[in-house]
Formats: sequence, structure tokens, C-alpha cells
Amino acid sequence: MAKRGVQNFGGSWTEEKLASVQKYLAAYATIMQKQKFKFAYVDAFAGTGYREQKIQDTTSSESLLVSALAGEEPQKFLDGSASVALKVEPRFDRYIFIEKNETRFKELEALKSNFSDKAKDIQLINADANTFLKDFCNKNWRSHRAVVFLDPYGMQVHWDTIKTIAKTKAIDLWILFPLGSGVSRLLRRDGQIDQAMKEKLNNLFGEEAWYDAFYEKKKQQSFFNDDSTVEKVANFKSIEKYFVNRLKEIFPSVAPNPLPLYNSKKVPLFLLCFAAANEKGGPTAVKIARDILGKT
Repeated sequence: MAKRGVQNFGGSWTEEKLASVQKYLAAYATIMQKQKFKFAYVDAFAGTGYREQKIQDTTSSESLLVSALAGEEPQKFLDGSASVALKVEPRFDRYIFIEKNETRFKELEALKSNFSDKAKDIQLINADANTFLKDFCNKNWRSHRAVVFLDPYGMQVHWDTIKTIAKTKAIDLWILFPLGSGVSRLLRRDGQIDQAMKEKLNNLFGEEAWYDAFYEKKKQQSFFNDDSTVEKVANFKSIEKYFVNRLKEIFPSVAPNPLPLYNSKKVPLFLLCFAAANEKGGPTAVKIARDILGKT
């Protein structure tokens, strides 16, 4: 039996996520090496950079929600993408790793010594991912391209951030959508969602229309009057469809087959989604991503 905290933890779904992103980065870098663009990899929730490092984040209610759903697995799942990206060949011109948590951010410094050949091309950012990405995207992209990986601990990614990425017309986006770890758990059967939770969902989807999509009014006739109640009609598949359609509204090319990532209880915690902002290169990018995710 493998020891906890060293290889093999997190199960096959951890490997699926990292393997999918790794395959795409290798294909992307191979193509981009033949182009004139400078290209970067941006990991917006980089964690410690290594899955072996397990640091409990007790400051985030969303992190606690994920932990309650899947025990120790989420942190194992979230760490590791930074080191995976640095091992990809051909290499990227630049690596940007963002981590807001100061404890985890300090661990990221090890990347520069452990990947000394790439140290000068590694940029570490201790900041809120939404804030940094909006500034990062607000530049001239004529001679630059990037792959951005949004790998949140909960529902921290705002729709405005995704929209800003789409507007660059230059970025390929991989995003973990919090299907079972966030959205589904907030959708109460009776539709009585408090305002704070509604705002989280509004920020995630960029609109309030999700409520009418996920709930239906049901009439209940009685002897004295007609009453109506609200009933949840959303399921994992309809939530997936809604989010993919939202991506299609702002990106010219979107993979139609996001990959569900399950915990040990077969609950789909996340969807691994892909979208390409460049109109010319988007179809090719989606073809590669779709093959990696598995055609539907």
C-alpha cells in the first residue's frame, strides 16, 4: 500500500486532470514553436506546485465545503499542475504562477531551484487571480499567446475574468468548473437560496438567468386557492450544458465534451472544460482538446 502524501494519492481522477492538461501543453508548445509568437503558461491557482505538499486552507469556506464533500482528496487534486507544466517539452517562453495564499506561495519558490534551467522564465505572483488576470489580459496580444489554467479551490473564478480572457482573442483556457463541489450543493431543492449564495452563483455564471434554468414553478391547487412552489429541476448534466453554453457565448471555439472528474464516491466534483479565444486557431485547438478529453 502506498504511503499517504507521496505518489498515488487522489486516485485516477487526479491523474486524468493532470494528464489532460499536460498532453495539451505539449501539443500546444510543439505547434507554437513553429510560430512567431511568444507564448506563456499561466496557472492561476498554483498551490504549492507539488502534490506532495498538503496544506489545509482553513480560511476559505469554499475550501471547507470541498473538504466536507471529499475528505482529504481535494487538496491532493489541486496541487501539482505547476510542476507538471514545467516538465513539458517543448518548453514555454514564460511561466506565470499565481497563488493568493501566502503559505502556499512561499512553497512555490522551490520551483525556481528545482527547475533552475527555467528559473529566469518563472514569474511568481502573490495576488488574487481575478485581479491579476484582468490586468494581465489588458495588453496588446499581437505578438503573444498563452494557455491559462483556472484551477480554483472552490468558486473563486468570476465570469468577468473569463470574459476578459475571451476578449484577448489570444488565450486558450482550461478551467475546472465546480460542478458537484460548488454549484450543485448550493442549489437547494426548494429554491430558497440566501442572497450571499446567489451572488456567488451570479459571479460564477455572469448572470441571474441560471435560477430560471435550474428551477421551475409548480402549481398546487387547493380547495381555497391556487398556490405555486419552486422546484429544482437541474441535474449534473443540465448544469454542465448551461455552463458550456455560457462559454460558447463569448469564445469562438469551445470543446463540447468537458471531462467530469469524480471522487471516490463517484460524485462529479469538477468539469474540466476547454475554450479557445483565437478565431483562427480555435478550431485546431478545440480538435486537440476534444481528442484529449474524449470525443462524445
